[in-house]
Amino acid sequence: MPTINNSIHRATVSLNIPAKVADFIAYGTSVVHAMTDNPAFPTPVPALSALSAAVSDLQAAETLALTKVKGAVAARNDKRAVVISLLQQLRGYVQAIADATPENGATIIQSAGFAVRKVGARATRVFSAKPGPVTGSAKLTATIAARRASYEWEYSLDGGKTWVGAPSSLQAKTTVAGLPVGTSVLFRYKTVTKTGEGDWSQGLSLLVK
Repeated sequence: MPTINNSIHRATVSLNIPAKVADFIAYGTSVVHAMTDNPAFPTPVPALSALSAAVSDLQAAETLALTKVKGAVAARNDKRAVVISLLQQLRGYVQAIADATPENGATIIQSAGFAVRKVGARATRVFSAKPGPVTGSAKLTATIAARRASYEWEYSLDGGKTWVGAPSSLQAKTTVAGLPVGTSVLFRYKTVTKTGEGDWSQGLSLLVK
């Protein structure tokens, strides 16, 4: 099994199977054409001839189904399922080739006529303070510093002149309770990782409810 460099994003194959049968037939045909004589795929599994034959069978079944002959639609759907199964197997083969050289993974996948699965970008977590689950509490969320880190929390009732320590946590979030209701409280945090201790964050104000 190839070793994937974790610093390189792993490109993964997305089938993106079209809903319309005519579009699906065109899709299957395009994959066969893209992979035929493609040096990146010396021995496709399953064989491209098998996929090509299955697509042709589907084309014939779709033509018959359009005539609305009894049972033709069910037969067409069976042929479609065969093509899907072959494409799923081929996806695994292409993925293995792409994983062998992850730095070229996306290009390899696209050269096979497949799409690269899109990875949704995660919103960056920022330091926030919100009213907690009970009266007189605050829910704090910090930026994640590292996989293994601890977080120290403090709050101030006098605008940052003096600070009161709150229990530390191993997660980038905590709830501070016992705060005076109706008071504007200032919060801050710092992180501790194996590389050292960070600086205190900017203070964040919250009106406690």
